[in-house]
Amino acid sequence: MAAAPLLFKSVAGAKKIPVGLELYSVRNELTKDLMGTVRAVAKMGYEGVEFFSPYFSWTPDYAKEVRKLLDDLGIVCYSTHNGANSFDPANINKAIDLNQTIGSKLIVMASAGRVQGQDGWKKVAETLSKAAETTKAAGLRVGFHNHQLEFKPLEGELPIRTLAKNTPADVVLQLDVGTCVEVGVDPVAWIEENPGRLASIHCKEWSSAPGVGYKALFGEGNAPWQKIFEAAERVGGVQQYIIEQEGSAYPPLETVEKCLASFKKMRS
Repeated sequence: MAAAPLLFKSVAGAKKIPVGLELYSVRNELTKDLMGTVRAVAKMGYEGVEFFSPYFSWTPDYAKEVRKLLDDLGIVCYSTHNGANSFDPANINKAIDLNQTIGSKLIVMASAGRVQGQDGWKKVAETLSKAAETTKAAGLRVGFHNHQLEFKPLEGELPIRTLAKNTPADVVLQLDVGTCVEVGVDPVAWIEENPGRLASIHCKEWSSAPGVGYKALFGEGNAPWQKIFEAAERVGGVQQYIIEQEGSAYPPLETVEKCLASFKKMRS
């Protein structure tokens, strides 16, 4: 797949879908100063954030402090990334409580851990389905975030398709665009195959250029963003776009600011 040129032609009739940041993108800064980093992200113009797994160790009081910060800044927490253990019956209520406190509406399984065969993926689907029933009463949804693995055939089927087929429609299939593109799967076709199930999309770039890979800034890689946006808004049911960056030639905060500028220019 040839690298796509950086184009900023706006999507015709584009809906106003908010854009947030997966805070893993600035993980070192977040570890040193969570409150200051979230303030910096809000100042850039991000409308929301997605916290990742360390949030699960927060106390209820600290979660309330984070919520107050978000409210004061006028931004929201769209979702959280979680380890598979957060979906265990012993932990799901803690996940619900923390997500409700910080205002998150979506509890995402960021990784299923070690899974053996298609039967293993069906067990993951069962875990997600049970968790979805539990969270529904609290007004929350659960989701699954793909990586490369889930888009690679296993025993004649893609694990991500196994999850989609064996979970209810209200389980969100949070698409990580970059990893999908890297393994050669068409993200647009995947969106169209799963109408209404992509409420959240990770706008992570990937480039086939030598030595670049995931260090490509948003809009400078192979992902067909205009087609992705069109499909996501026409059939995918997208409610927010979330920029995620694993690194670049620039410092993390500068990186995510550049990505946001490119996103806004493309969407203008």
